[in-house]
Amino acid sequence: MPPVTVPPVRTTDYHAAGEPFRIVDLTRDPVVAVPGDTVAERCATAIGPGGSATAPRRGPLDDVRRLLAREPRGHAGMYGGFVVPPDDDGAHFGVLFWHKDGYSTACGHGTMALGAWAVDTGRVAAPDDGDAQVRIDVPSGRVTATVHRGGGRTTGITFRNVPARVGARKVPVATSAGVAEVDLAHAGACYASVAARDLGLEVSREALPALVRAGREIRAALAGHPATWHPGGALLSGVYGVILHEEMPDTPFGPHQRNATVFADGQVDRSPCGSGTSARLALLAQDGRLGPGEDLLHESVTGTVFTGRMLPGSVTEVTGTAYRTGEHTFLSDPYDPLGTGFAL
Repeated sequence: MPPVTVPPVRTTDYHAAGEPFRIVDLTRDPVVAVPGDTVAERCATAIGPGGSATAPRRGPLDDVRRLLAREPRGHAGMYGGFVVPPDDDGAHFGVLFWHKDGYSTACGHGTMALGAWAVDTGRVAAPDDGDAQVRIDVPSGRVTATVHRGGGRTTGITFRNVPARVGARKVPVATSAGVAEVDLAHAGACYASVAARDLGLEVSREALPALVRAGREIRAALAGHPATWHPGGALLSGVYGVILHEEMPDTPFGPHQRNATVFADGQVDRSPCGSGTSARLALLAQDGRLGPGEDLLHESVTGTVFTGRMLPGSVTEVTGTAYRTGEHTFLSDPYDPLGTGFAL
């Protein structure tokens, strides 16, 4: 096979609650063209004809994704986004979310990181004290990152998602650990939720291999389930992530849960998962466990937290933090036998 040559790629890296987000600004540094009139069309272009979100067709853009997400430049938990033009003047920019296996239609932690990045780079003006709104077009619609500022620095970001809806409740799914009752909710992407204890598991770092195995089994078992279909079409349909959760003692402000979100092909979210938190909020609200003015304290398997709440119209907000971790220029040596890298 002839060597793959990728031009130098400049990135700015952040993490939101421990989950990485590698930003490539194709509007300022067009490493490769991404045809399309909307972000959703550009996402379909990135996936390629005959490909899928987790098995995209090879092409110049996907070579860049592989270079940045896979080892030795990335790792099995890598995540990022290509900044592209917005759908119209109502948003500041658009983004195509990617991970080591392909692309996703929603990403709450990435939206938080992009809000911080937009303010840090001056793309969106922000006060020293107060809030700045960053409007972003993503494949699932338009979302907003409200960047909270105090003393001249960013103190937090609130991600307002597209409306969330419940797809199905108590769907029986057979796994190697037993039959689980799974709830399905759409919140920019489709998430399957299951109580870890129903599988004899706890949400802990020690249990991660078993949690990942269960997540992969549940996702595979629900492939093609009608409740995973989204009216927006195939791009938004199908289970993207599996949230294995456990109850913690309630706080004075509402419920408290810990979760491990397993997405794509066994990737584990280091954060509590932003869009996954939105899915949990929709389910908790339907159960009557999350009332007006109450918050969900949502904890990740690493111990980091997001705080989420329901708004009228099935809209959710999730608040967290994001921090810049570095700026990089990644190179591809045409004589490197590893090419765009590998995934273990």
